[in-house]
Amino acid sequence: MKIISKMALAAVFSVGLVGQSYAAECIAPANPGGGWDFTCRSITKIMHDIGAVDDPIQVTNMAGGGGGLAFTHVVNERNSDDALIVAASTATATRLAQNAYSGMTSDQVRFLGAIGADPGVIVVAKDSPYKNLNDLLDAVIADPSKHAFAGGSAAGGYDHLKVLMALKRKGFTDIKKVKYIGVDGDADAITQTVGGFTAAMTGDISGVVGFIKSGDVRVLASFTDERIPGFENIPTAKEQGIDVVAVNWRGLYTPKGASDASYKQWTEALRKVGASAEWKEAMMANGLAPFNKVGGDFQSYVDGVIGEVRAMSTELGVMK
Repeated sequence: MKIISKMALAAVFSVGLVGQSYAAECIAPANPGGGWDFTCRSITKIMHDIGAVDDPIQVTNMAGGGGGLAFTHVVNERNSDDALIVAASTATATRLAQNAYSGMTSDQVRFLGAIGADPGVIVVAKDSPYKNLNDLLDAVIADPSKHAFAGGSAAGGYDHLKVLMALKRKGFTDIKKVKYIGVDGDADAITQTVGGFTAAMTGDISGVVGFIKSGDVRVLASFTDERIPGFENIPTAKEQGIDVVAVNWRGLYTPKGASDASYKQWTEALRKVGASAEWKEAMMANGLAPFNKVGGDFQSYVDGVIGEVRAMSTELGVMK
């Protein structure tokens, strides 16, 4: 175990750049403007604004390979860097589970935490005969050939997999029989469902808000621990006996070889951001719901999701 004093840690966290002194660096594994960029810029700004860190944190965009370029860079070149954090999301975990990062594995980094998420939902057309999640899942189990789901991810992506997770909780194991149509985004998936081409849509709440307000759809369930703020009329899957939490979380990881002292410092800073009024405002402005898992609790959650995604992806033939 690497032991580092508070004074030494402060020295490590002092990164001198021309015209600016940064406490640390956050890598956003994508171009400016996307979800990972939002994660880095919003969280690190609030960390500094509320005094969770002493100095501004540099944000570096490193696009490539759906996050794979940044992951490889951290593992191979920055493995012991105490002053480095990296933006991550559910897509990161899914790609690691499906070996999309060329042999890289999730245990090569330490997942730090997530403090917000875009909740997963199951949606049907307003005139659908299915009144709750169990009605829908029971119908699929009775005859998978007569029901299809539409989602904004490709087959084997997370929109597809969270439906299969829900079915598995009811004891259905022949997941290859479940029909799924992958389209280009939540709006197209909703169109498939409202048009009667699929029984339901699987996606995230942010992509269906307009359709909910227009009355075109009904949300049967959210895949969250608690009901979504602002959408308290939507029951969770857990309330309906389906123990699935499937959200597009916004979080961070750190290098595997960084010190325990730095990991503790980062988790404390992230907890402070998650509890701040500033972060609550940022979540509301960007359509996110609370999802607070930091430190060991989050690492266990990610490990569980990766294990389940890997097993189902193998079953589906997405990976060997």
